[in-house]
Amino acid sequence: MNSIYDIRKLLLKFGTIIYIGDRLADLELMEEEINELYQVKMITKDQYIQSKILLKKETEKTKRELGEMDG
Repeated sequence: MNSIYDIRKLLLKFGTIIYIGDRLADLELMEEEINELYQVKMITKDQYIQSKILLKKETEKTKRELGEMDG
């Protein structure tokens, strides 16, 4: 798993489509879905860890970009 797109494809396998139009909200919802899928053993520990790392990096990047736009 290398990108947010890969996480979206993984979620789609379980019938989950996330698109609110707010990048940070989308990432937050994706993280919640990944947490739930892992708790019910629908994804592997490796998929869970890789997803969490990617989501954290993308969230930080998006927050930095939004901060640059504000100031």
